[in-house]
Amino acid sequence: MSADRAKSVQDYIDETPRWADGTLAPAAPLTTMQWRIWGLATAGKFFEGLVVFMTGVALPLIAVEFSLDATQKGMVGAASLFGILIGATALGGLSDRLGRKSVFIAEMAIFIAFLVLVTLSTTFPMLLICLFGMGLALGCDYPTAHLMISESIASQARGRLVLSAFAFQAVGALVGTAVGLLILDSNMAINDWRWMYATAIVPAALVFVGRFFVPQSGHWLADKGSLGEAAREVELLLRRKPQYPHKVVLSAVHAGRRTRAGFATLFSRQHRRATILAAVPWFLQDLGTYGIGIFTPIILATAVGSGNPHARNLAEIVHNDILGARGAAIIDTLLIVGIVLAVFLVDRVGRIRLQVVGFVGCAAGLFLASLSTAFTGSTAMIFIFAGFMLFNLMTNLGPNAMTYLLAGEVFPTSVRGLGAGFAASFAKIGAVTTAFLFPILLMDLGTNPLLYMLIGTSLLGALVTWKFAIETNGVNLETIGRPTAASGG
Repeated sequence: MSADRAKSVQDYIDETPRWADGTLAPAAPLTTMQWRIWGLATAGKFFEGLVVFMTGVALPLIAVEFSLDATQKGMVGAASLFGILIGATALGGLSDRLGRKSVFIAEMAIFIAFLVLVTLSTTFPMLLICLFGMGLALGCDYPTAHLMISESIASQARGRLVLSAFAFQAVGALVGTAVGLLILDSNMAINDWRWMYATAIVPAALVFVGRFFVPQSGHWLADKGSLGEAAREVELLLRRKPQYPHKVVLSAVHAGRRTRAGFATLFSRQHRRATILAAVPWFLQDLGTYGIGIFTPIILATAVGSGNPHARNLAEIVHNDILGARGAAIIDTLLIVGIVLAVFLVDRVGRIRLQVVGFVGCAAGLFLASLSTAFTGSTAMIFIFAGFMLFNLMTNLGPNAMTYLLAGEVFPTSVRGLGAGFAASFAKIGAVTTAFLFPILLMDLGTNPLLYMLIGTSLLGALVTWKFAIETNGVNLETIGRPTAASGG
């Protein structure tokens, strides 16, 4: 294609070089700016995994310091997730109005402010407010970070780049558990949980500064009709040596209309199928992922019987916490294995197939874990470790990764932030529900009834995914929402 011929934003991003004889190269390497955007966008997912899963390790110490009962423990586990729910709903759509970059910066500032305040919390209500505030920022980051990557990357590489960033949620989960374990091992004080959260302050500050030095989304600017500014930002995004293209000329045909959409738009006939696919399986997936993830240390201690269930002093509380954290760290490594497999397979196998297979695999893992209660000692431990490891592997190979990816792909540019934000917030209703009720139901019902419930929700997730399938593998984002891009898979 001619360098001076007007094209769309995605046409420029997708364009690949040709050899001298006219042979098309397989792909163009990512520019330095594209890698910078990817790196800074991974941070939000990392911090989410870090904070949410670290809470599972910190919770026993928080419970002692503030003398919490089972209901209040559930509130601590649910606070940041409830913040994510509200943040994704109330703030996620702001990137459609204010621009991706502005929200990308602001959300990290909010996260840092509340992170600092968490370490200084002196009362239970203050702690809840601060955990909620951190979640608020992370909820806003759900759609924004996804869009910063997906609107800057070639269509054929979008899946694996978005998912490789999403993988840092699993890395954060593992690091959060490991940091908590190291602090517990090196010290023995009630306020150790404050140091756990404090370890994230400096990394978050560095990410905040870095987010000032990225371009605005060319897709968003073009959709708003600002073609000149969009062209300049695309040139910044695609800056390379030797420089190509020398000049970006955007076609007015691809400019959007200055319309303002509300939540009702997501349930219109045009977008209803996409909304159901993006939101409902994600909700069902979060019931299991956060219930198992946050309370894995507690479930291990309950099901396997490691540690004293009636700890009488700080030493025994820390000992029990360390035992659970070590087991959780081993199990959480499978989250990373699962997401690595997803990165390699997503653009080959497709989103829908991986999500369906993953949901079924999650059900199989939970069923395997449920068999542990029929045994004692090392046999019980083998079943529960094998079950939870299979669950973590399949959830990140399938629904935990694919629901996030699909939510940012199935909506057109004008409502992409709104749609992805709604899907994330609806999903977090499931996360908040399970985080709040899990410690209560675990005490009242026991481990097995909870696992059976989650088996049912996993199988339902597979069914809904298959029924409302929209395959977005390799689809140009500028065609999303048109009849040709909305057919089921």
